[in-house]
Amino acid sequence: MSAGDRPNFVFIMTDQQRADFLGCTGHPVLRTPHIDAIAARGTIMNRFYASNPVCMPNRAVFMSGLMSSVNSVRQNGNVLPHFVTTFPEVLAAEGYDTALFGKSHLQTTTDFETPIGANPAGVGRLANAIDIGPAEDYLWEDKINWAQNGPLDVDLPFYGFQSVDLVTFHGDRTGGHHAAWLAEQVDDPDSLRGPDNQLPHDYDCPQAVRTAVPEELYSTSYVKMRALEFLDDPARNDSPFFAFVSFPDPHHPFTPPGKYWDMYDPDDMPELGNLDAHQNPPPHLQWVREQPFADGADFQTDAVRMRPEHIRQAQALTCGMITMVDDAVGEIVAKLDELGLTDNTIVAFTSDHGDYLGDHGLCFKGGLHFQSVIQVPMIWADPRVEQPATTDVVATTLDLAPTILAAAQAQPYSGLQGVDLTPALAGGDTPGRSEVLIEEQTYFQNILSFDGQVRVRTLVDDRWRFTVYHGADWGELYDLVNDPAECLNLWDHPDFAEVRQDLTWRLVQSQMSYSPQSPWPPREA
Repeated sequence: MSAGDRPNFVFIMTDQQRADFLGCTGHPVLRTPHIDAIAARGTIMNRFYASNPVCMPNRAVFMSGLMSSVNSVRQNGNVLPHFVTTFPEVLAAEGYDTALFGKSHLQTTTDFETPIGANPAGVGRLANAIDIGPAEDYLWEDKINWAQNGPLDVDLPFYGFQSVDLVTFHGDRTGGHHAAWLAEQVDDPDSLRGPDNQLPHDYDCPQAVRTAVPEELYSTSYVKMRALEFLDDPARNDSPFFAFVSFPDPHHPFTPPGKYWDMYDPDDMPELGNLDAHQNPPPHLQWVREQPFADGADFQTDAVRMRPEHIRQAQALTCGMITMVDDAVGEIVAKLDELGLTDNTIVAFTSDHGDYLGDHGLCFKGGLHFQSVIQVPMIWADPRVEQPATTDVVATTLDLAPTILAAAQAQPYSGLQGVDLTPALAGGDTPGRSEVLIEEQTYFQNILSFDGQVRVRTLVDDRWRFTVYHGADWGELYDLVNDPAECLNLWDHPDFAEVRQDLTWRLVQSQMSYSPQSPWPPREA
């Protein structure tokens, strides 16, 4: 099979971007003309969900095509084991050049202690039921490793990627290859980064930092630069390629550099329609409402209550970060045109999870499965085929691996759990599924009114969002057609008892369908 028979891929992912924060998905203020142009020649998936609305778990789902409960990355802090097959490994074996530029987050990146505490069984080979191998095999994204050893040559292949430029963490304090490169550009990069070195501004939103890092040195520009260098390499003419272009923004802290800082006015942001609109708040939402407002610049990631004026500031700064990403995407797409690669390159755009960004007065993520955090943008543009402008088929991150492998004409591996979205991207239905399952296990303890960790399972179909919590005698049931803002929980409503019973059965069946089916048995017994 020649390279011309198989498409190239430029797969773009952002971090913590909700589905409605693009021009083409309806945001009334945000300008994203380049991403909109990709959507105009492809398909917008209106009902696309994160399989797990947290960074590491959902990225592991994307790479493995396995649910979080199967691939071992149940929560942030669990690394993706090397014994798990990834779709880039298959592509590489099929002759693709595979490259990663930006955020991987398949391994831990910080030096923070785990919020759930130390392993009570201690450390070493016999401290866990499943042995994923030596800890030193999983240090390529580790902040301390980079600090102690300087620029690192990552062992390749890295989860199937044959070339890698890592950007770890968030905002203007990104690490990995970006930090090493930044140190080559300026004498003292730390003098430009973080809240202590920020430029003057009048925002008082939590985690708003007007970075002194210039636009051309910021992480978004670095990821773009490395992607452009990859495309410019004459080797692109020799083999089909899969380029994973993964921007750390618009995840907080809010640090859009240069002109992107004040590109949007907080007063122009849309009305916050459901701040106090929930008619019967379930216990976890009520718990957050009773917490003090988040203030200050300290980094935190779980769901917080935020003042309305701060929400508007956070939205405006998020829009600035997204527009910077959009400008970078524009240059990457222009490079495809310049090199004559456009007609055989699938360009896709998505995010790993969303952000409440004002939904019910909350910001960030964690444990509450409102649409703003579980639903993400998904755009797929394949120039070789006719595509519908939009589809309402319910789909999820789990489906991306089989869809990519199908487009690449590569054999899927045994145990792959998603479904191929090719029929939906051609205007039909997705075979084999009418709903999606979303899993989450928080890596914080004793939050949202729960004792210990919060374990959540959500089922979403074309009408309902149904959510159950481990150990709780309550749950959530929302009619997304008649209550899209999720302001009335129908869990205890007598008129919807049969709906709840049916969804309970379907959730159980869905969970059972995702039990591990790999490895394939080589013998009868």
